[in-house]
Amino acid sequence: MTKRAERSRRYGRVAVLMGGWSGEREISLLSGDAVLRSLLRSGVDAVPIDLTTERARNLDLLGFDRAFVVLHGEGGEDGTLQGCLDIAGVPYTGSGVLGSALGMDKLACKRLWAGSNLPSAPYRLLSRDFDPEAVADALGLPMIVKPSRGGSSQGLTRVESVAALQPAYEEACRQPGAVFAEEWIIGREFTVAILDNQPLPVIQIETPGRFYDYHAKYEADTTRYLCPPPLDSAALIELQTLALSAFAAIDGYGWGRVDLLQDAHGENYLIEVNTVPGMTAHSLVPKAAAQAGIGFDELCLRILDTSFRPSERDTDGDA
Repeated sequence: MTKRAERSRRYGRVAVLMGGWSGEREISLLSGDAVLRSLLRSGVDAVPIDLTTERARNLDLLGFDRAFVVLHGEGGEDGTLQGCLDIAGVPYTGSGVLGSALGMDKLACKRLWAGSNLPSAPYRLLSRDFDPEAVADALGLPMIVKPSRGGSSQGLTRVESVAALQPAYEEACRQPGAVFAEEWIIGREFTVAILDNQPLPVIQIETPGRFYDYHAKYEADTTRYLCPPPLDSAALIELQTLALSAFAAIDGYGWGRVDLLQDAHGENYLIEVNTVPGMTAHSLVPKAAAQAGIGFDELCLRILDTSFRPSERDTDGDA
């Protein structure tokens, strides 16, 4: 038996969990299909499971040795599915319940990072009776309004006037979680993918739109990805170090992605953590891995390796 065959056999039967019922369902299906095809190419006994709400209520993973979680957003990335897998005793890729739940909630992340002395943009929580004038005075214009638990930039609005704050709030309320306004940081956007708790090369994101929204992420051909960015090695290491600290602060595990902004003075600000990043043709983790010399099939196997928790690695050797 070849070394690759032995490695594939060690994973056993793998459930590729995808779909879900959040606004990111279609992206999850694309990610899941890409991962499934890759695992099959590598000789892994992988089986797709489209988790609709009905199937989730009756989820039976009897006969599966582990799960590759590619279910984005609410239900799959927020700790809910991870808790079910823990109860079922099925090892799975990526972060556990706590890391997933915290990573899904942008507001919880900001509060946690503040307590850990990690930088993110100033913000104000918005309630139904908020004072638009007071929020504008505190944060200035423009600002961005966000739902705390929305994914794929859904529900985000750049606000350029006091009058536009209320409609932006109402748009964000269509997504799960609390709503907050955040100071608009003028500068450059970066992302740092994390694989087996090590940073991959930094990617700078350039879009002709106002910000890196759903269209820029998944539909536009005009978005540019610079890897490596035009930064010196010290600046790149600083971004990677901050990303690792942010990921560790929320109890992230295995793999993920941290998004950041850098202002005109070179100061870095954390945006959010993704604990189940996209794996589509437009996705950033495969782009960063490719820059590090890791092809898509090897990337999927390394992510699957994160389903082996440290106790399993100590017992059986490195995955």
